[in-house]
Amino acid sequence: MSGTSGKLIKGATGDWETVIGLEIHAQVTSNSKLFSGASTEFGGEPNSHVSLVDAAMPGMLPVINEECVRQAVRTGLGLNAQINRRSVFDRKNYFYPDLPQGYQISQYKSPIVGEGEVVVELEGGRTATVGIERLHLEQDAGKSLHDRSPSMSYVDLNRSGVALMEIVSKPDIRDAEQAKAYVTKLRSILRYLGTCDGDMEKGSLRADVNVSVRKPGGPLGTRCEIKNMNSITFIGQAIEYEARRQIGIIEDGGTIDQETRLFDPGKGETRSMRSKEEAHDYRYFPDPDLLPLEFSEAFVAELKANLPELPDQKKARFIAEFGLSPYDAGVLVAERESADFYETVLAGLADKSRDGKLAANWVINELFGRLNKEGGGITGSPVSAAQLAAIVDLIGEGTISGKIAKDLFEIVWTEGGDPRALVETRGMKQVTDLGEIEKVVDDIIAANPDKVEQAKAKPQLVGWFVGQVMKSSGGKANPQAVNDLLKSKLGI
Repeated sequence: MSGTSGKLIKGATGDWETVIGLEIHAQVTSNSKLFSGASTEFGGEPNSHVSLVDAAMPGMLPVINEECVRQAVRTGLGLNAQINRRSVFDRKNYFYPDLPQGYQISQYKSPIVGEGEVVVELEGGRTATVGIERLHLEQDAGKSLHDRSPSMSYVDLNRSGVALMEIVSKPDIRDAEQAKAYVTKLRSILRYLGTCDGDMEKGSLRADVNVSVRKPGGPLGTRCEIKNMNSITFIGQAIEYEARRQIGIIEDGGTIDQETRLFDPGKGETRSMRSKEEAHDYRYFPDPDLLPLEFSEAFVAELKANLPELPDQKKARFIAEFGLSPYDAGVLVAERESADFYETVLAGLADKSRDGKLAANWVINELFGRLNKEGGGITGSPVSAAQLAAIVDLIGEGTISGKIAKDLFEIVWTEGGDPRALVETRGMKQVTDLGEIEKVVDDIIAANPDKVEQAKAKPQLVGWFVGQVMKSSGGKANPQAVNDLLKSKLGI
């Protein structure tokens, strides 16, 4: 990892460093499964999306889904990773009720994607680069249901055979915040690419988190794996707890057992599940029913040529073209829907170069602020991109002031309507007639001689006069004109 070190944890014997690696299981966006034509749609009746291949009926042979291969390669390209033009599918043997074949078709020594990297943004404008070890394709297992009967477990095979990309990071992550930033960034890249919807609540993206501790710069410690994490918040909590648990054991003279653990969100703690398996425990061997997967350089080049603009590229463009701060650009590109909304607002502006930054302020502060307050998302915003563009244009033209714009935004949010028409019908236009503004300025100066003397001594008190003029004009006076007139009349 480059660019930053993690937060050390203080123990009884000094500082400790956490070493973290993540295995992300991302469901491939595809209408059918990895080796069968069965549907991947979420929420079907149990065992309603199961082909004879998925159920491991005798004589059934897997056939690779080309779209899943394309999606894996596109993901590898989005992670700046090496694309292996020859890869091999292996059988990973283990026995569990929701694995009808008795093995999982996966990739072991020859994955479809090799080493890559993800750059993550941290607090204070810092960045860090997390290395990607590999990305391989594999089948998902089914699901065991333990809450349908007091004496039996049921098995739903709808997920059996669904294509997964397992994205394995290097042990480059050094604290919980970095881990959360990494998962957030990786999820964003997948969603931009359209290769995984990233819906953690539905299980489309899950993480296995490997945690160990060591003295800073010392040899790597024994790791424990926390399985099936489907919340970025819980990933952070699990890492914090597990690191402190391991430190406590070592400082008490004990040793860490390599094992698989589960996280209990209710108690905020991890607990032992089983001893950790090694590769030899699974008895991997090449799947005899599947030929090695091979494709041409032209296949990769075509996919690369058609990649969308990814978050880092879009962020750099927003900064360069519209003068946005790195922070504002980062907020806008964090989710593809947010970036698309902002760009739609820009498309509706009369002068993008003039008002791009103003538009960003309105999207981030007014719109996102209100959506967060109301508990809504950008896709369900009551204010459309076209309506927000009209409000920004009205400000840029000088037709309305910033204060009037906030009142207009509230009307559009609650009632809808065309912002330009609302400004006309409700008399919300900004007063720019200097004669009309000058009369209000003169009245307020005449009524406050004591404040006039104070302002001459302390020029910053001109702000009080500006406030009084704006109040008297119902917020319609042009603030710049008011400011200029007051300075001239007060001689400051």
